[in-house]
Amino acid sequence: MRAFPICVSILMMSMAAQAQKQSIYAGKYPQTKRADQVDEYFGTKVQDPYRWLEDDRAEDTKNWVAEQNKVTNAYLSQIPYRNDIKADLKALWNYEKYSAPFKEGEYTYFYKNNGLQNQSVLYRQKGDGNQEVFLDPNKFSPDGTTSLQGLSFTKDGSLAAYQISEGGSDWRKVIVIDAKTGQKKDDTLRDVKFSGLSWFNNDGFYYCSYDKPKGSQLSEKTQIHKLFYHKLGTPQSADKLIFGGEGTPRRYLSGAVTDDQNFLVISAANATYGNELYIQDLTKKDAPIVPIVTGFDYEQDIAYVEKSTLYIVTNQGAPNRTLVKVDVKNPGKENWKTVIPETKFPLSISTCGKKVFAHYIEDAVTKIYQYSLDGKKEKEIELPGLGSAGGFGGKDEEMETYYSYTSYVFPPTIFKYDIKTGKSSLYKASGVKFNPKEFESKQVFYTSKDGEKIPMIITYKKGMMLTGKNPVLLYGYGGFNVSLTPSFSVSNLVFMQHGGVYAVANLRGGGEYGDNWHNAGTKMQKQNVFDDFIAAAEYLIKEKYTSKDYLAIAGGSNGGLLVGACLTQRPDLYKVCFPAVGVLDMLRYNKFTAGAGWAYDYGTAEDSKEMFDYLYKYSPVHNVKETSYPATMVTTGDHDDRVVPAHSFKFAAALQKGQSGRNPVMIRVETKAGHGAGKPTDMIIAEQADKWSFLFWNMGLDYNKTKVDMSKTKG
Repeated sequence: MRAFPICVSILMMSMAAQAQKQSIYAGKYPQTKRADQVDEYFGTKVQDPYRWLEDDRAEDTKNWVAEQNKVTNAYLSQIPYRNDIKADLKALWNYEKYSAPFKEGEYTYFYKNNGLQNQSVLYRQKGDGNQEVFLDPNKFSPDGTTSLQGLSFTKDGSLAAYQISEGGSDWRKVIVIDAKTGQKKDDTLRDVKFSGLSWFNNDGFYYCSYDKPKGSQLSEKTQIHKLFYHKLGTPQSADKLIFGGEGTPRRYLSGAVTDDQNFLVISAANATYGNELYIQDLTKKDAPIVPIVTGFDYEQDIAYVEKSTLYIVTNQGAPNRTLVKVDVKNPGKENWKTVIPETKFPLSISTCGKKVFAHYIEDAVTKIYQYSLDGKKEKEIELPGLGSAGGFGGKDEEMETYYSYTSYVFPPTIFKYDIKTGKSSLYKASGVKFNPKEFESKQVFYTSKDGEKIPMIITYKKGMMLTGKNPVLLYGYGGFNVSLTPSFSVSNLVFMQHGGVYAVANLRGGGEYGDNWHNAGTKMQKQNVFDDFIAAAEYLIKEKYTSKDYLAIAGGSNGGLLVGACLTQRPDLYKVCFPAVGVLDMLRYNKFTAGAGWAYDYGTAEDSKEMFDYLYKYSPVHNVKETSYPATMVTTGDHDDRVVPAHSFKFAAALQKGQSGRNPVMIRVETKAGHGAGKPTDMIIAEQADKWSFLFWNMGLDYNKTKVDMSKTKG
């Protein structure tokens, strides 16, 4: 590997000083009691001594969390540059941020954050008139932890319904307002979960929810999603059940009215992969709900409707997806006609101005093409570089649309696109104080354990010499068909300005190469994902980007499982680990909140002895042993009702007991926070400051002496 010509001045502490710093964290770990809980799976007895931590409402659990946070806060408070990192993050974060605009009725709406506002504010303007505040979520709660999490307008834009989340919870409240006056209607709904809001004319809207359980434990009843119709002016108790419930039990539902208000489209699923499609003719009173696709072997979504023609994105016979069209009167698969054929890269669709925009992920970066409704390719949209673009949506009558573009070295920027000419123009540039010319972002392909080639994008300051002592943060996810495409991060910028290298591996289990790539990281092939991540770490060490003493790994949710599995399988390979809001108990994950729907990716311990054995072999909670573990900071939120905090509680308790080395094992439990969405800005900055403080401190690096001096570089 060639050495870059510019040296980075990084002061290294002696190993003795580093060991001394690691050994003086404040206090001892709280005493965690162990219960005599044993479960049996196919003849195998499994101990679960921390089962009591699953009840996050119990006083014992609350006291344990408080004591853990006390130790963690004491540890972090000793780090001399913790406040400096926070100040640097705050300074960089403090710039105006905009969303792409969208039109509803007579107004154009957009989100704006002045810089450090806890929540972005929704503005609107009519024509070239003055901008006015439409909704300010910062006024929803004194501490900024109540956020706006969904908004839907009637076709004429005169009414709106919006969802709010309190403390990051997935359970939402729906509020209806007169969009012209801002006056609230007497139609507030409560306990709505995993739902869009779709208006039918100006009379009411469709939404989904579950029966709310008393705790996080699931019952059969609380796993059934229901699609309701709420008629304005009536109580929520009178809302009509449209689909779901005991008659058609499904775990996940969505209902959307087509733009012409003629049809209700229903998607029904029992897992995060595979769905049915149904349609109801709303022009006829009490029309039946008619199936278009039944069974859960494939995925399909209606992307657009033109009169009686349905445009469907499907993976039936096309793992990377294709766009087909069919008449609603004869929707059987035998009548489907291909509009955009499958290619070697995954396809998704948006529409505007009666045009189809085909979004592809090519080796984890975005390519977008404009098509006519009959499938004629008209042009490729020229993007600023190799990154991620999103948007290109709008109504049929609009002849211009907007999109955002970003990469690891390109801050989020909004462009206006003229559909007729195919030309893009800058709409809103980013105000972040950042010069992309000072950074380099490149894609490499490395070899995993079984020979599979895995893409990874590595970003760092230009001219940095690869000495094997550069601090590296390796990030991954690898699940649920989710693609990690390039995106800009102020937090990562602070890290890279101080000599850090940020690497993102596109692991199997994700969606970067379609269904085959996804399936290669599911169920009894899940170990491929961990092997891919471990191989990424080994590549970074081999190519002198870093060494074991300066390598950190991070991931959240399914990525938290990734980090948990990799640190228990290869504790020798990393210096610092950050498992965030992770799925860490693989034998019981399906017992809580949304967990039962993840079985397509994971399988469950009840499926078969083979599936149990496989899960038991890698489940992070069950594979902690007495050994020397990396410095680890587990993070979760006390309001996380998607991946319940019990996963993190049990894992942290097990790691603290198993740690035989000198490295700290901490858990940081954020209060009034959920799985991640809607966190206020000050909470995010505090979290990121603690993360980087923990990383630099445990690598023995002085944050204030690691900043790269670009005036001394050559390129």
